[in-house]
Amino acid sequence: MQEPLNPCLCGHGLRLRLWRPDDTDLLYEAARESVAEVFPWLPWCHPAYSIEDSRSWLDKRPEQIADRSDLSFAIFSDQDAAESRVLGGCGVNGFDSVNSCCNLGYWVRSSETGKGVATRATRLLARYALTELGMARVEILAHPDNTGSQEVARKAGARQEGLLRRRLRLHNKNEDAVVFSLIPSDL
Repeated sequence: MQEPLNPCLCGHGLRLRLWRPDDTDLLYEAARESVAEVFPWLPWCHPAYSIEDSRSWLDKRPEQIADRSDLSFAIFSDQDAAESRVLGGCGVNGFDSVNSCCNLGYWVRSSETGKGVATRATRLLARYALTELGMARVEILAHPDNTGSQEVARKAGARQEGLLRRRLRLHNKNEDAVVFSLIPSDL
């Protein structure tokens, strides 16, 4: 039996902790603020996003943490001891145990973009995946038009490797994706 996961990743002025079911209001507030910027790239954050969408997604977290299929983290400032304002979210999923790799994704609430939050969170989470989770490779995928996400990957130290044709499913269409990777020597 595996030990329960409850990591808190701290550094670079941030604290990342796994989302909890009682984070409904925090997630809802951050997502609603960010719909216009996030929706083109992450369809879950849609114009009709509701408090029930937050609740439903958060209710699935304990099961996905237990089976280690999706480790999603809330991002907080390390100065926010009360955890009163979510800066965004990041996570690792798509675990491939045969090849020892996973996907890493991120989003930042609109009022916090341009402050390096996603880059710093990506560095923390990639280090955790590569060292604590034993991954040999972490991949970041971004739509070719999502230049902001690509810039985050580059600033986090990821290497751009190429274009994967029809790799992302966005808004009911298969779209191309730029692939970046991080390996232990990149840290």
